[in-house]
Amino acid sequence: MSLISTTNFRKNILISTVLASLSAGFSISSAAFNLGDALKDAAKKQLEQQTGQTDTPQTPATDNQNTIAAPNSTTSAAATASPEKAQPTINWKSPSKAEEIALGREITGNLLGAAPLVKDEALQKYINSVGRWVASQSERPELPWHFGVIESDDLNAFSAPGGYVMVTKGLYRKMSNEAQLAGVLGHEIGHVVAKHQLKVLQKQQLLNIGANFLSKKLGKDNKVISKAIGSGAEISARGLDKDAEFEADRLGLSYAIRSGYEPFGLTDVLQILGQTNPNDNSVALLFKTHPLPDERLATLADSIDNKLDNITSGKTLENRFYKLKN
Repeated sequence: MSLISTTNFRKNILISTVLASLSAGFSISSAAFNLGDALKDAAKKQLEQQTGQTDTPQTPATDNQNTIAAPNSTTSAAATASPEKAQPTINWKSPSKAEEIALGREITGNLLGAAPLVKDEALQKYINSVGRWVASQSERPELPWHFGVIESDDLNAFSAPGGYVMVTKGLYRKMSNEAQLAGVLGHEIGHVVAKHQLKVLQKQQLLNIGANFLSKKLGKDNKVISKAIGSGAEISARGLDKDAEFEADRLGLSYAIRSGYEPFGLTDVLQILGQTNPNDNSVALLFKTHPLPDERLATLADSIDNKLDNITSGKTLENRFYKLKN
């Protein structure tokens, strides 16, 4: 194998490892997710290249033929603040909003260290404009939402506590209009609103705390206790369960509709994913951590029934959808 091939192979393995960890809900403080100081330095360098966030009020944005409200498009790309060297202190029994945001920033910093943002400032501003508008229609509009497109050919999207949402370049490339993007972002926003990842992390960390407490009390039984707690943490960290994914689908659909988009953007993307060869490497992680697209479509159809029949004013905004340069 050539040096170039070896380097690319290692890079793909690193990216897949980080993305898998984020999808599974591993804590950044756990050994399974800690990629070392080198990765944090890479994340910090990547984040420092981005411009700072401004809290600009939402203003109307107009397409040539379609009008839909959206946040100011001059807002920054995702995850602008550099991660702190020290890990955030978290009250795992009842994390505050500030602790949730700090945790999400650290997780996202690790992700960006392995899969950096696409170097296209206009793209990053665009996805933040769409994402923040959709998030403003959710139950947690006050979070400092950050959105980004990352360098990965996988077909996937990710979210972290506190309002951090990433879409892979591979998945973005499959979309053809803004309603589809709004649907995907809405799904990830739904995870953050419902605190799906945060709850998984809480369970894992409380198990770890329990393991440390029992280890101190029982001494000689450390190995047995660690194994039991480790098994429990592994079960908790396998990923979000199906109910969480189905809930995020429902929430994402409702946020897209409230934002004025055509309601079938998310289902369009699910159909595209469903048509992808399941043996394709680009969907290996997605299909491992999510219900299959056909199951998600069927569940979503059952939950909405014919409630969307009277919605005729939603926009797709193909003309406004940002096209990738490469």
